[in-house]
Amino acid sequence: MLLDAAESGDARKATASLIDELLGLARNRLMRLCRLPGFGVKTIALIAGLAGIAWTSTGIYKVQPDEQGVVLHFGKWVETTGPGLHFHLPFPIETALLPKVTQVNQLQLGGEGGHGKQMLTGDENIVEADCTVFWQIKDAGQYLFKVADTEVAVRVAAESALREVIGRTPIQAALSDKRQQIADQTKALLQNLLDSESAGILVTQIQLQRIDPPVEVIDAFNDVQRARADQERARNEAEAYSNDILPRARGEAEHIVQDAEAYKTQITNLAAGEAKSFSSVYESYKRAEDVTAWRLYLEAVDDVLKRSTKVIVDSSGKGVSGVVPYMPLSEAKPKPAAPAGDGQ
Repeated sequence: MLLDAAESGDARKATASLIDELLGLARNRLMRLCRLPGFGVKTIALIAGLAGIAWTSTGIYKVQPDEQGVVLHFGKWVETTGPGLHFHLPFPIETALLPKVTQVNQLQLGGEGGHGKQMLTGDENIVEADCTVFWQIKDAGQYLFKVADTEVAVRVAAESALREVIGRTPIQAALSDKRQQIADQTKALLQNLLDSESAGILVTQIQLQRIDPPVEVIDAFNDVQRARADQERARNEAEAYSNDILPRARGEAEHIVQDAEAYKTQITNLAAGEAKSFSSVYESYKRAEDVTAWRLYLEAVDDVLKRSTKVIVDSSGKGVSGVVPYMPLSEAKPKPAAPAGDGQ
């Protein structure tokens, strides 16, 4: 860039010196004209001034908001200007081109004859893909002078970028939920390729029209897709059943463990209480054997008798003469009523 600027400066200096020489020649001719009869000095000066103004005005140009100005010095691009009023050296030394830079152009990639470009996916499958590239001019000077055929350059770069992106994407992702991601990655890669070549082009959008398997194998591919869908559905149903049965089984297992722990604690406490009671009775027995034995006998008899419904008293025994025999009311059964007519 610095070399170009230096060359441009040298060219303009040379041009300025050439202009001075031309002006000198014109002055000399005017002086000779002044010697002709019928032409006064003022008239010749006025004509020369008007001619100079008209020639100088050819260097004034205006760039519209949707344009860029490309200044050519004897046909060589030397400067790019933005919107507004500008000046360059008068014609034919310098001229200005005013290409439209806000106009959005589009290029269709693939889709010829109903078939897209065949491309290899990341898992070594083949798909047909086509897309539309939307672009506009970013740098008018680069656009006009750096690329010979813009449409061919954009087409080749876009196909290369799309092939690279699809080449690292599995077919299932390319056919389902990764289409927008593929478009965004293709746009970024295409822009890098164009910038590396100084094409002066801005890619505004990539629209994927379709990504499909080749027509020859689309039926078999659809069968595979349906089988995968069935497999996925069966897997989801199995996971749903697992998510339902496993928590319940874990809950029941935890409940059983808690019941076992509670039973263990209860039995342990009962055993500890009975052992403590037995130890207390044993200590009492060691201190008073007869009294403790008699007490244990009475407690055993009391326990037996309170569950008995009949008591037999031996009247021949000592000290039982005052006992009144009785019959529990629970054993008194009413007599059946006499049948009607038996009273006769």
